[in-house]
Amino acid sequence: MEYIEKLENLKDIISNYKKLVVAFSGGVDSTFLLKIASMVLRDNVIAVTVMGQIHPRWEIEESRVLADEIGVKQEIIDIDVLSDEKIASNPPDRCYYCKIRVFSIIKEVAKRYDIDTIADGSNADDVTDYRPGMRALEELGIVSPLKEADLTKLEIRRLSKELGLRTWDKPALACLATRVPYGERLTQNILLQIDKGENTLRRLGFRQVRLRHFGNLAKIEVLPEDMERLLKSREDIVKYLKEIGYSYITMDLEGYKTGSMNIGIEKGVL
Repeated sequence: MEYIEKLENLKDIISNYKKLVVAFSGGVDSTFLLKIASMVLRDNVIAVTVMGQIHPRWEIEESRVLADEIGVKQEIIDIDVLSDEKIASNPPDRCYYCKIRVFSIIKEVAKRYDIDTIADGSNADDVTDYRPGMRALEELGIVSPLKEADLTKLEIRRLSKELGLRTWDKPALACLATRVPYGERLTQNILLQIDKGENTLRRLGFRQVRLRHFGNLAKIEVLPEDMERLLKSREDIVKYLKEIGYSYITMDLEGYKTGSMNIGIEKGVL
């Protein structure tokens, strides 16, 4: 099916909901979903954004701007995810417990608006990685219209560009907890340390970047084409990362890749 046909199918899927809450992070997928939902349902769609210790503050602020540009009402809910031991202990299925916590709260918001259907931005590509959170979405009855319409990330980016959404080429996002190895306890200080480090790297012009946290060692992942530029900024990066608490700073020679913390799971090690 061509991507234009998939878009029309997506609109048909969304039209059946009548009213919709979109779990909105401000990323490529949820922004595209929110835009199409607003085109189809008009005032019968609401964006709900969850703000917790695992979410970079700049993403929350950017989501405000995007929701305003699309013209959709947004609710931002502040939750303490680290108060849940099943999340803070950071097991391999942490994402499952986190999704249960987050979407249970989103369901409470939806109920206040008398809305039965909640949608997330999962797409057709999301079935290829280790994603325990998908099970939580199924258990809670969360719909995934982009996945149902068989839209891939590449197609969503292309359609986003055609719609004039400035998120069309936005780097992939993931919560800060994905930077910490499974089994290492998540704390507010660790997550803040990672957030500060990544913000510095972004200010230096690295759009697609991850700072993986291994105790007092920071492992930086950038795109292969950005590695030379990273090395040129080596002194400034090392200086700042040591100031915020890291003793050792390394660069991953494989470059940025999604789900790099899941390698042990895929090989059956964890």
